[in-house]
Amino acid sequence: MSSPSYEPRSDVDLSVPSAARAYDYFLDGAHNFAVDRAFADQVLDIAPSVPAVAKLNRSFLRRVVKFCLDQGIRQFLDLGSGIPTVGNVHEIAQQVDPASRVVYVDYEPVAYAHARQLLSGNPFATIVQADIRDPGTILDHPETRRLIDFSEPVALLMVGVLLFISDEDRPGELVGRYRELLAPGSFLAISHIASEEAGPELQAEVARLVGAYAAADEHVYVRTREEILGWFDERTSLVEPGLVCLPDWRPDNPSEASSPARLLGYGGVARVD
Repeated sequence: MSSPSYEPRSDVDLSVPSAARAYDYFLDGAHNFAVDRAFADQVLDIAPSVPAVAKLNRSFLRRVVKFCLDQGIRQFLDLGSGIPTVGNVHEIAQQVDPASRVVYVDYEPVAYAHARQLLSGNPFATIVQADIRDPGTILDHPETRRLIDFSEPVALLMVGVLLFISDEDRPGELVGRYRELLAPGSFLAISHIASEEAGPELQAEVARLVGAYAAADEHVYVRTREEILGWFDERTSLVEPGLVCLPDWRPDNPSEASSPARLLGYGGVARVD
């Protein structure tokens, strides 16, 4: 991994690592600090498959956005978007249609600040700094309302974010609160870490990963395919191939199918009926 030079904001606490910035590091991004890289390197020592999972998740996001564009979607709400890096949703969408509208949501100060800078001058993309557990704030935010018309189909992206939502915060109900506002013809995309299909070595990696994040006060929750599947309710219809391992969802890169990390996450997209 490289060690990028990035000037921190004055209000960023550099004594505490951030999951968002560590994820950026795993993706070879440039928006992380020494404390994040030190934490990420500790994670790599105990769970070396993490960067591969991160990249499979990012590739899944790219394919989902392209699929939604092919279905005529031109509005995207990306919850827990993280640090903007190569392959942002608005970059993919606006290559197809420059008027595609994208609202990113993240509470992490660096993700928010950098996205604001990145998106300055782009009238069709913005970021809202908020906790995804507060749908009302996000959905009623002036920036969201400026770009997203909820009477028309929207792509709601919950990619790699629900793993940070505890059972006590009822992730299924949270998904439902967003989903109930989506117009028919919208799409809901979810990806999540899992390990039930993995062998003992990979399962042990995931267990160590969970422990490392907990020690850094960043809790990660591993869930089963059945639990994730339950977040798509009777108002939605899963598009083919359903909820599957990340590289198996409408693949376009054969090399991903042989990734040793392929069994460590599920992804799926459903159409709102």
